[in-house]
Amino acid sequence: MSDRRLQVFHAVARLLSFTKAAEVLHMTQPAVTFQIRQLEDQFDTRLFDRTHNKVSLTEAGHITFQYAEQIFERYSEMENAIKELTSDISGSLTLGASITISEYMLPALLGEFRTNNPEVRLRLRVSNTEGIVSMVENNVIDLGVVEGPVNNKNLLVEVCRNDDLIAIVPVGHQLAQKKSVTPAEVLAHQFVCREEGSGTREVITDYFKEHGVERKAISCLELGSPEAVKGAVEAGIGVSIVSSVSVSKELKLGMLAAIPLNPPLSRQFSFVRQRQKFRVRAMEELLDFARGYCGKKL
Repeated sequence: MSDRRLQVFHAVARLLSFTKAAEVLHMTQPAVTFQIRQLEDQFDTRLFDRTHNKVSLTEAGHITFQYAEQIFERYSEMENAIKELTSDISGSLTLGASITISEYMLPALLGEFRTNNPEVRLRLRVSNTEGIVSMVENNVIDLGVVEGPVNNKNLLVEVCRNDDLIAIVPVGHQLAQKKSVTPAEVLAHQFVCREEGSGTREVITDYFKEHGVERKAISCLELGSPEAVKGAVEAGIGVSIVSSVSVSKELKLGMLAAIPLNPPLSRQFSFVRQRQKFRVRAMEELLDFARGYCGKKL
């Protein structure tokens, strides 16, 4: 998009936050503020009201936002329609994935797709589920792959595969010999968990709540990646619940012990994209390839 100011405005207007827009756009907050001021100077009117640490659209801002959405959609249609003139599968796609998926699922998938389609340029952004959904909403990425529920009805969500979650403990831990463990048995020990905004964290919190444990009663050591969680458990700091796909190496090497949960817990890996986004041939090829890959045992 030629007018960066409008793109920045669109992100702030969707999120109603200069800070969150800066994070999504990978800009500093002063740079975001400067772009908005430039646009307001051009229109000679305020687009946002900023009072009591709250951001809201003015009447002019609402009008600008409506037209910005139409402009981005038409621009995307124009760009992709031109690409469709060639029968080659080419172009560039920006994918976003939550941390578990980017570390344990995507490398093999994207490597194989890239080998079969060398003319498609792939870029990858990594964040937690909340961050990836925000990037899709703001057209920062073309396709998101996430591990948690997505409640935005404006986005198209397609289930890729189911993923089992299991309890992990240090080798030799008193729970290691059990055939299964309940939520209460897990939380009787120091619990290690992912950060707020993580799809894994949200699924586990909902699981505990469903079985009588309220959020405020869950005390955990928060860590920012699956690798950090596994490392803490291996070091004997506590126990955790993780994706089964994330610990296959550690289980084979005898570095951790895994116990099924009772009742079982699973969640879905899903593709997330804009519902109205213009269809691109390279994207359709990637989705078809990924759907087939999802059916394989990881």
